[in-house]
Amino acid sequence: MRLLLTSAGVSNASIREALVELLGKPISEASALCIPTAQYGHPWVGPGERVWKFISGTSELPMVGLGWGSMGVLELTALPSIDEERWVPLVRETDALLVAGGDVLYLCHWMRESGLADLVPSLTDTVWVGLSAGSMVMTSEVGEDFIQWRPPNGDDRTLGVVDFSICPHLAPEGQPGNTMAEAEEWAAGISGPAYVIDDQTALTVVDGTVEVVSEGVWRLLT
Repeated sequence: MRLLLTSAGVSNASIREALVELLGKPISEASALCIPTAQYGHPWVGPGERVWKFISGTSELPMVGLGWGSMGVLELTALPSIDEERWVPLVRETDALLVAGGDVLYLCHWMRESGLADLVPSLTDTVWVGLSAGSMVMTSEVGEDFIQWRPPNGDDRTLGVVDFSICPHLAPEGQPGNTMAEAEEWAAGISGPAYVIDDQTALTVVDGTVEVVSEGVWRLLT
């Protein structure tokens, strides 16, 4: 799987160009499924209006409304109740999965419960486009500061598809988001390398190679 890990979606021309390169085709010719699941688990997000805005492509965080050739919804909480043959082929033939932000452990839990986590290693031609928690779920460790919800078994592990962590929404002091000082404090509790990225920055990961795509501010903490 090819990854585009963002803080706030496809927020500028550089990130959009990186997405097109990962897809290998124009966005207007690509198919996508949006995954809103993480939003339901976060106390500040959903359910409600923000979930609808993400799905409808009217959110201020550009993901669904980029002019995709086709778009569908993949709700992970529903998948355990339907047969795999009804959704697995759909995922396999889709060019991109657009994964909303929200609660990262809630998303991770339902990726495992639904079977999507087991499917991920085989999706070699699919582009995973993560937004905030949708990016962090792929990392090796999320850190206590980003945990609002825990699964019933108490498991706080993320998927570990990549060997680094991410602190999204870097912002100057006094603005909404995480300051660099807060990010450094968070990183002190992380066992591996960590990228701190603002809303104009994304990371691409292809065959284990990480590249930073940014029109903003970022930092790698080790």
